[in-house]
Amino acid sequence: MTWTIRPRSNYAGLTAIIQGEGPLIVLVHGVGLRSEAWNCQIDALSRHYRVMAFDMPGHGESPLPSSQLKLSDYTKAIAATISEPAMIVGHSMGGMIALDLAHQYPEKVRGVAALNAIFERTPEAMNAVQTRAAGLDCVSVSDPAQTLNRWFGNEPSPERAACCDWLTGVSPLGYKMAYTAFAHNDGPTRSSLAALSCPALFMTGSEEPNSTPEMSKAMAQLAQNGSAEIVSGAAHMMPMTHVSEVNAALLDFAREVWR
Repeated sequence: MTWTIRPRSNYAGLTAIIQGEGPLIVLVHGVGLRSEAWNCQIDALSRHYRVMAFDMPGHGESPLPSSQLKLSDYTKAIAATISEPAMIVGHSMGGMIALDLAHQYPEKVRGVAALNAIFERTPEAMNAVQTRAAGLDCVSVSDPAQTLNRWFGNEPSPERAACCDWLTGVSPLGYKMAYTAFAHNDGPTRSSLAALSCPALFMTGSEEPNSTPEMSKAMAQLAQNGSAEIVSGAAHMMPMTHVSEVNAALLDFAREVWR
């Protein structure tokens, strides 16, 4: 697939790719990316649903925040765009936002899907991610090679090239703000997961070293209506690398949400 840039609409202070008609599905990407990371999901889901894929604040075409945001501020920005109960799908930090939104604004959420979302990092993992956040300077573009190798390995691919473009094209300040919020949040609390009453899907890759299968399974067990799905052979960027598996799972989940 060619990961082309798509037209956007301005919506409640953010920019979004909007496509399709029907019940609403909201897609939230991860740190350093943009709405086009969902291109394959937008095309598949919009055949049956109205899809809104938002650029997080400081990403894509959405404006930079005026000051450092907490995760709850990113959640509030997405919540402000939702005018009807929706299925919320988030990837990586977007998964953290999606779960926080389902907890803080349950009236806006019919179902929530968290892809490659973290939960209760080890102290070593927490230290590593916070050290990386502290090293970002808001001005220079970080070398994405280490991140891309973790996501895709060393082999070139269109998906790897697209993510390289997005990571080097994002505002360094917007990236630091989001990565700092990501690094200083440990995912949903056990109590917030236990309070979730809507259907909740937790999905990750079998080869994911950070948002591990164990994390997704643990979150699914805590949620009242939770389920876990592990994609064999996938790592962090499975919405781009394992399209058929992710799309099939999301379409099945959407049918459950609106049955």
